[in-house]
Amino acid sequence: AFDGARHAPSVQRFWDKQYEGIERANIFIDGVQGSPVFNKDDKDLTQQLGEAKVLRAMFYHDLVVMFGDVPFNTKPTMQLGTDFVIPVTDRNEILSFLIEDLREAASGMKYANGLAQGVERASREFCFGMIARIALTRGGYALYPEGASGIMKRMPDYRDYYAIAMQYADSVISSGTHSLNKSYRNVFIDETNNIVSNNDDPVFEIPFLRNGSSGNVGYNTGPAVGSTEGITTHIWGAAGGGTRLNAFYHYSFDRSDIRKDYTVGQWSYDAAGQPQVLTDYSMYNNKWSKLWANAANALGNQSQGGTGINFPYMRYADILLMYAEAVNEIEGGVTGANGAKAIDAFKQVRRRAFLAEHQSQKVESYTNTAAASKESFFNAIVQERKWEFGGENMRWKDLVRWNLYSKVVYDSFMEYLIVASMVGGDYMEGSENYQTLPFNKFYKRVPNPGNKDIYPNTTLPIIEFYNPWEAVLHPGTGWEMATFYNWYDENTSMPRAQILYSFRGFIKGGSGGNWESLNRNNLPPVRYILPFPNQAIVMSNGVYKNQYGYN
Repeated sequence: AFDGARHAPSVQRFWDKQYEGIERANIFIDGVQGSPVFNKDDKDLTQQLGEAKVLRAMFYHDLVVMFGDVPFNTKPTMQLGTDFVIPVTDRNEILSFLIEDLREAASGMKYANGLAQGVERASREFCFGMIARIALTRGGYALYPEGASGIMKRMPDYRDYYAIAMQYADSVISSGTHSLNKSYRNVFIDETNNIVSNNDDPVFEIPFLRNGSSGNVGYNTGPAVGSTEGITTHIWGAAGGGTRLNAFYHYSFDRSDIRKDYTVGQWSYDAAGQPQVLTDYSMYNNKWSKLWANAANALGNQSQGGTGINFPYMRYADILLMYAEAVNEIEGGVTGANGAKAIDAFKQVRRRAFLAEHQSQKVESYTNTAAASKESFFNAIVQERKWEFGGENMRWKDLVRWNLYSKVVYDSFMEYLIVASMVGGDYMEGSENYQTLPFNKFYKRVPNPGNKDIYPNTTLPIIEFYNPWEAVLHPGTGWEMATFYNWYDENTSMPRAQILYSFRGFIKGGSGGNWESLNRNNLPPVRYILPFPNQAIVMSNGVYKNQYGYN
């Protein structure tokens, strides 16, 4: 669903900032390539030229994902003369151009370990990775403005682009310049502490300045932290915690998956610095919380946003899984020439997610079973990307290009509806799957264990749950009880509005709801494409027009 009035300012800002970045890149690229002193043997200059092209590709790719066909131009606007309205270009033409442009740029770029700022600049590996990412977008499904609500389809030449993705993801892997040696949580904890690693998981980090005025990573992410008149009782400052995860997401993990307890946050902190169990419609995304900073790097008790924490726009784990996915698609499974390498790439990601005692069953046996067919390996990749990249703004994009978005939105709505209805005594079809869900969780506040492997902040008290995974009887004295999923309105004898209408525009309950009429096996597409900002339409004198049913 899309509420145009509510989201118009943020859509306009995204549009403006992307095109501002594109214009700056165009000016630099044109200036370098048109300079009489430009020499392709000047490695510093070709690196800078490549960086500008990679960043331009990043901006355009994100615009295409969000808006579909968009205005496309690779010249500085001052060269357009009186031609002020940049024509809207077919997304596939844009993506194909970007791929070829980056292919040409890559040879003149340096690896991250050869750059003074490392992964805070666009490197050759990031260029390769962007080619792979753009190729998978080009080869995947997308929403096109056909019919009443649009249609999801992919182009007939999609396999050509999976082959490109395989080639360039392999270029990163074969370079041997990145690895997954850090523990999963330390990738993000180190970013919170401004530790930049040029040879590990991060391939490109969007850099922010740690001066109290740049970036909100760690403020929007992580648990909410309360304050009194903007001041906290500790040195980390307040946080909003507004970037959330599905309430049931953590139940999808294997219980021994160590990514689970780091990614999903189940409590906040009040103004007194005491932990409070979260009993809401969602869970916290615990990645990059400002609370994870060491005391020496804490931002102060009056700090809020402006954290200066870098955001990993691309990680090596993504490269590995893109490679495995592309091989599986091109070779019809992983029994062909590149199958062993694809399986190893998948295992590298999964291996980091489990302790040594679980490797045999959870990595080796699990992967070997998944590799039995193209379908089962694809399904394993779909799941692995869900667990690996939780809270990193990648899931919905993956689901779009796989044409699974509608089903996942439908399933999410039904999961919330079923659980909310159970609270009201209405046991719908599917309720049997939630009989062991802990509607009441027992917990107590305990002193901080001082161990980052248990909780990344080693000062503030934490919550200890008795058993957060299954319904249990009250364990006795010393344990408090928090009630979850209390989403049923006794006054209306229906699930609350947050359950019925949070997915409106695609599926909704309540009066006039359509959920009962939808067939999971024949769902309409989700209208994920954003409308062009009204300002852009006005400034084009009506040349730009919105589709997909937008007014």
